[in-house]
Amino acid sequence: MKFLIVGVGNKGEEYTETRHNIGFKIAEKIAEKLEVSFKSSNFGLLAEGKYKGRKVFVLKPDTYVNLSGNAVRFWMQKENIPLENVLIVADDLALPFGSLRMKMKGSHGGHNGLKNIETVLDTNLYARLRFGIAAEFKEGQQVDYVLGQWNEKEKEKLPERIEKFSQAALSFVFAGTQNTMTAFNGK
Repeated sequence: MKFLIVGVGNKGEEYTETRHNIGFKIAEKIAEKLEVSFKSSNFGLLAEGKYKGRKVFVLKPDTYVNLSGNAVRFWMQKENIPLENVLIVADDLALPFGSLRMKMKGSHGGHNGLKNIETVLDTNLYARLRFGIAAEFKEGQQVDYVLGQWNEKEKEKLPERIEKFSQAALSFVFAGTQNTMTAFNGK
């Protein structure tokens, strides 16, 4: 069995510590747990490993958030990975900071990366692991907020939250979406 975990984010040093790049941070933690490294490949950086006998591809697309769908589709096709074995990890303004929510389907919620994935795959029936970044910005400041850096209070809590999200992603690989939702949602 093959799985694809995609951490949504933006390439480039200026985006490394931004809220929009939490998907990359979680992908890095997953690769660390699998004891594998990222290598430059088609559409981004890819790490390949095994988890409990299952082949896992962890991808950090280099397409920028808004065009993530092309990277997802390429790796699904190249490795013949079925949609039900794909997990997208992204930030979510609608959830309080650090909140974990996994869903098997749903709307993109205004997230341009999820919107593009939905368009390219022509479906919203894919698993997504959403990291709450809260919506603490004034009207018209959304872009600055998501591309802004974490505040000090958030930075303190990030390591524990990233750890929890990496556990949830690996649970998806071994236990499936429904069991992972039961075990991790709201934690």
